[in-house]
Amino acid sequence: MSARPSTAVLDAVLERLTYVNEETGFTVARVATERGSDLLTVVGALLGAQPGESLRLRGRWSSHPRHGRQFEVDSYTTVLPATVQGIQRYLGSGLVKGIGPVFAERIVGHFGLDTLRIVEEEPARLVEVPGLGPKRTAKITAAWQEQKAIKEVMLFLQGVGVSTSLAVRIYKQYGDTSVDVVTREPYRLAADVWGIGFKTADTIARSVGIPHDSPERVKAGLAYTLSEATDDGHCYLPVPQLIADAVKILEVPAELVTACLDDLADTDGVVRETLPAEAVPTGRAGDGGPVEAVYLVPFHRAEQSLANSLLRLLRGTADRLPHFAAVDWTRALAWLKARTGAELATEQEQAVRLALTSKVAVLTGGPGCGKSFTVRSIVELAAAKQAKVTLVAPTGRAAKRLAELTGHPAATVHRLLQLRPGGDAAHDRDNPLDTDLLVVDEASMLDLVLANKLVKAVPPGAHLLLVGDVDQLPSVGAGEVLRDLLAAEAVPRVRLTRIFRQAAESGVVTNAHRINAGRPPTLDGMTDFFLFACDDTEATAALTVDVAYTRIPARFGLDPRRDVQVLTPMHRGPAGAGALNTLLQQRLTPAREGQPERRMGGRVFRVGDKVTQIRNNYDKGQAGVFNGTLGVVVALSTEEQTLTVRTDEDETIEYDFDELDELTHAYAMTIHRSQGSEYPAVVVPLTTSAWMMLQRNLLYTAVTRAKKLVVLVGSRRALAAAVRTVGAGRRHTALAYRLTAAD
Repeated sequence: MSARPSTAVLDAVLERLTYVNEETGFTVARVATERGSDLLTVVGALLGAQPGESLRLRGRWSSHPRHGRQFEVDSYTTVLPATVQGIQRYLGSGLVKGIGPVFAERIVGHFGLDTLRIVEEEPARLVEVPGLGPKRTAKITAAWQEQKAIKEVMLFLQGVGVSTSLAVRIYKQYGDTSVDVVTREPYRLAADVWGIGFKTADTIARSVGIPHDSPERVKAGLAYTLSEATDDGHCYLPVPQLIADAVKILEVPAELVTACLDDLADTDGVVRETLPAEAVPTGRAGDGGPVEAVYLVPFHRAEQSLANSLLRLLRGTADRLPHFAAVDWTRALAWLKARTGAELATEQEQAVRLALTSKVAVLTGGPGCGKSFTVRSIVELAAAKQAKVTLVAPTGRAAKRLAELTGHPAATVHRLLQLRPGGDAAHDRDNPLDTDLLVVDEASMLDLVLANKLVKAVPPGAHLLLVGDVDQLPSVGAGEVLRDLLAAEAVPRVRLTRIFRQAAESGVVTNAHRINAGRPPTLDGMTDFFLFACDDTEATAALTVDVAYTRIPARFGLDPRRDVQVLTPMHRGPAGAGALNTLLQQRLTPAREGQPERRMGGRVFRVGDKVTQIRNNYDKGQAGVFNGTLGVVVALSTEEQTLTVRTDEDETIEYDFDELDELTHAYAMTIHRSQGSEYPAVVVPLTTSAWMMLQRNLLYTAVTRAKKLVVLVGSRRALAAAVRTVGAGRRHTALAYRLTAAD
């Protein structure tokens, strides 16, 4: 057995990052050293390092059979460069806000080797440099001090395995107390800092000596287990499942977890509630007896509040649409037909009457069944009586579509409620919306917390109509509000089932209904629905890119960036959203000499990139930027360290470089992320490597995102599995029970 090569130290300047795996942190980079003119290859964990930085790399030399001699990195630290060229490259690389390549050259030209000492000790002297006034000098000085403080935090955190981008977030949250918080209260990070979960906090806690069986650790682990469950859509977990899951994560005895759970409940960290057997959704395991449910406090409050708000609306005596209680429906519908030029089907007529006479109503149905025309008819009749009609949808794209359909303005739920930093809404029970009829489209996307905020803001006597396709995927957030409302008999509803003739001629609509019924899609003779069969996963990824980038634009004249959307069951894997985004970006916005770009983890951002926001940020834009907002990168400044996005709501949003982990590319996205959006053409890779995700409602949701064209790429076996597999069962929610039990 050959001896492991001895540890070596290599000082080098990072010239370029050749490859970065976002999931593992594995990086291939090229570096320059003082010893030779040729660039060297280094491989290993270099996440966070930026081109232009001088690095001290620790690791070992090795020889790769294909790539030759390379340096394997175990760890690295940044060091200040010692040459004029190195200092100029370092300052001009975008590390210090306010200094780009031009000013770096001027500053170094003026101060030479003394530059970094001047910036550090006598920053007021920067005004000596032509073009650097007091304002820019002050900005550079502040940025340098912040960088220095962040570097100190990073040096400490590197020893406990925290990436550079998280170190920046920790510093921005806690400032000079960062090291103290990390050392004494590491589990606070999971609650306070976006991007840090229990596992990262646990790694840090272990490094700073917190015992494995510490009650603080176990309680944090229980909160994490419940938080993970809400990420999976559950509002609560039954006690046995919570304890079993927490034991698996924490690797401590169940007795200790049980004792800490009791302590958490006593200190209001969680809510325990005994629910009767009928409260547990069908398909969820149970012995038929009562279930002891454990909620995180905000979800328990939201579920109770939403049920109370809906019941209050349903039972209220006030009515803001009183005309419709005694309207002559024959005359009203005749007027409507003259106005729209089309007659309502029986189910649609029933839905129109229901929405205008019931305080709360649900309208559901699949594609081609006339939901849109029904909504337009309801809005026309309400507006004819001078009613104040408010239209909302969960996403910007869905709101735009609703406005086009009805001819009335529509907003996103977030903008309508004017959500503020912290998530509080300007409109609530004490300051309700001024509306007579509130129509919510794409209601299957409404999670429990957002639905609660919205319904709380509906004034007494107003009518609430929730419209959506209950067979689509439930919301990304916790709860399945639309399904629960349909399960509660107290809530009036109409389900549209008739497919209209024109829609029936569409392969997209026909096959969506076939898939929803558990039947394979029809592929023969279709002009808008295709399957490109391919069994190999990596070949499927390459074919998906070719279909989206080359074949669809050539045959149908569609723009590959604006009109074609790749939707995939998974984020990971060769045909997942992450890998496909890299391949599609290489085609649509490749690296170009002289064009600025910015690397964040395993992603590179360039002007022209299609991106999406992946967290709610209430501090950005006019009224916040929300998870799922789509946009295009329209500007990127390495000097100011900012990237600018034009969103699909036509708002320009600026991001600092250290905020770029809030964005991800959107050339390809998971089917879950696509909810509420509609695209001219959809391309869906289906591979057996995504076996766990291949479910009927997932495929149905993907197909119903397309307006004109669906192309499936991949394995017939994977397609058959997706059609055949009903899904993982219902989520743990008790909204339907709360609505029914109060009757």
